[in-house]
Amino acid sequence: MSGDSNNYRGVFTVLSVPYTDDFAIDTAVLETEIDFAIDHGIHGLVIAMASEIFRLADAERDALVAATVQAAAGRVPVISSVGAESFVQVQRHAEAASDAGTTGVIAIPPTLVECDADALRRYYELLLEVVDGPVFIQDASGYLGNSIPLQLQIDLYLEHPDRIKFKPEAQPAGETISKLYDGTGGAPIFEGMGGLTLIDNYHRGICGTMPGADMLWAIMPLWQALEKGDVDTAQRIQGPLSTLVAMLHNIDAFIFVEKLFLHEQGIFPNTLARLPAGYTPDEQSLREFMRLFNVLKDTCGVA
Repeated sequence: MSGDSNNYRGVFTVLSVPYTDDFAIDTAVLETEIDFAIDHGIHGLVIAMASEIFRLADAERDALVAATVQAAAGRVPVISSVGAESFVQVQRHAEAASDAGTTGVIAIPPTLVECDADALRRYYELLLEVVDGPVFIQDASGYLGNSIPLQLQIDLYLEHPDRIKFKPEAQPAGETISKLYDGTGGAPIFEGMGGLTLIDNYHRGICGTMPGADMLWAIMPLWQALEKGDVDTAQRIQGPLSTLVAMLHNIDAFIFVEKLFLHEQGIFPNTLARLPAGYTPDEQSLREFMRLFNVLKDTCGVA
């Protein structure tokens, strides 16, 4: 891993995992997805919760990380999620990610046990010891698992300002971002939730966003417009994007829609996700997803 973690900014794409008909990871399609994302100008790749890592065996997880690093071929940084339920597991995942050549790691806290501040400090400090690159602290409690005390996050950053980055998804998201930004004096913060409130979060000080790969032709120009101060263009894209993302109420809904749209664009040969899953759309939802998808394409001038 590279120790230079100070230039992380922009769109870091969370990969969807394609499967063959027998639910094995399809590494050939994964490579196509990665090329598709990089061709759209993204700034980094992420293997995270929407990559279904919680449904993969350890060997599959390691293989996915290694295949991603190989396909990225040094073109962009690769960040791998290593969150786990124990110190032993999180160290194991972090070591595997480091051995595969990832640039950094991202970790939610344990989900089955609500750890106190001392245990969480030990958890993230262990990651700082194991890897050389950046450690992203992810509080995904807005949709998954336990929260992380804000003061602990601030303290860890102030103690390791060159190593710690954040992906806060606790609710209310905007206020959480502002408190974290102000409390750290401007720490590197990436937002999540598919860009639902990207404009607001940008003005609160984020340095990047972590969307899926399915609508990069919308996310990239939205991000570029914000960087240029072109709020009118950003708002024109944000409208239909937010309406679409607001329909996705849990992680399996995100997984489903991302695969649906990647399939629609010919990137994925199917929409398979591992079961059991916590979301199955009805026919009206499917129609509305596709309607908004096409509205967004028209807005962005995508054929």
